[in-house]
Amino acid sequence: MNNFLYGIDFGTTNSALAIYNEDTKEIHSTIIIPSLIYFYHQQGAGYVVGEEAITAYLNDDMKGRFIKSVKQVLSRSSFTETRIHNKRYNASDLVAIILKELKTRADKLISQDCQKAIIGRPVFFDDNDVQKDTLAQTRLRKAAELAGFAAVRFQFEPIGAAFAYEKSLVKKENVLVADLGGGTTDFTYLVLDPEKVGSKDRKNDMMANSGIYVGGDSFDSAFMWEKGTPYFGKYTQYEATPGKVLTVPKSLFANICSWERMNFFNGLRIQKDIEDYYYFSGKDRLFKNLITLIENNLGYSVFQSIEKTKITLTSAEAAQFSYYKMDIAIDEEISLTDYGQVIAKDVDRIANCLEEFMVQNNIEPQNIDSLFLTGGTSMVGSIQKLFKTRFPHVNLNSGDNFKSVATGLAYSGYLFED
Repeated sequence: MNNFLYGIDFGTTNSALAIYNEDTKEIHSTIIIPSLIYFYHQQGAGYVVGEEAITAYLNDDMKGRFIKSVKQVLSRSSFTETRIHNKRYNASDLVAIILKELKTRADKLISQDCQKAIIGRPVFFDDNDVQKDTLAQTRLRKAAELAGFAAVRFQFEPIGAAFAYEKSLVKKENVLVADLGGGTTDFTYLVLDPEKVGSKDRKNDMMANSGIYVGGDSFDSAFMWEKGTPYFGKYTQYEATPGKVLTVPKSLFANICSWERMNFFNGLRIQKDIEDYYYFSGKDRLFKNLITLIENNLGYSVFQSIEKTKITLTSAEAAQFSYYKMDIAIDEEISLTDYGQVIAKDVDRIANCLEEFMVQNNIEPQNIDSLFLTGGTSMVGSIQKLFKTRFPHVNLNSGDNFKSVATGLAYSGYLFED
């Protein structure tokens, strides 16, 4: 019987597991699933994970509980639990569901119960906050235990990506790794050497790391605010008092720009306020779209359209932002320039983090031999432009944006030697 360990990249948008054969020192196979959970509307019907969650959500008329971006609640002390069909789920419980699904699929492929895993984590779960960072890793460790892993080590995700890239090198290099995912952007500066692949001691090769809580979800949120919310009545005016015309509060629309805030509308008070705004606006057509969105749990399907627009713009000069469902009609052409302006503030935050990282660690651009970008957000045009402009003399490399981290984590077995 062969010995295996799993490298697990638990991501905001997608999660990947690489199966590593410790005897042959080869990757056996890799599994990728969306980081999604759907609890059926009917009590007792259970839940499904990954690709099946999307299908079940749509087939169930979107009436159940759809869980997305659960990684983002790991560091939030304000999130203690959520109740689904009278059962309580804390952050570790929800993450464990996804990890268990990955483990079950992988165990089936190797016909073994593998209990050994190296799990990736961002450099910072939440913008350089030690207390939140500790909370997040503690919750993630508990989730791994609940999923059936008895032996767990953690590795920074960009280091995992670096080890995957190292396998392709022919000589020693100083490498800047940028891992741009759905929730975070992480930077690592390290020495990679093909002769050290599989080495047990890599501590001295890790020269610096940093990160920021900005990623693809931030871009989607900004897009929803700028391009989506006008179709849901952001500029609706109402007249509750004769002669006094007001605009509905912008806070309503901030709460449809991120998935986690959608439950803001569950309260009876806010539901009454929304009904009043609609009535005193003269039953504004666009504001009615907001009510339709909330009542029919359409948030995920809208963000699917935003994601499609973003992906199209990674290789085209323009894309259609289109959405048609339940009397909501959106059809607007978005140019690459438009999109760049929408996400400019978040890209600037990433750029500023990069500059601070280089200054604080005395990293000179001329000492960087190569750049390695990974993660789905690395394909966004503004991100590519940022790195090409900042480092015009350095080769820009990328691997499989969805497998690189998991593969590199699986190569980090030296962590079990501690």
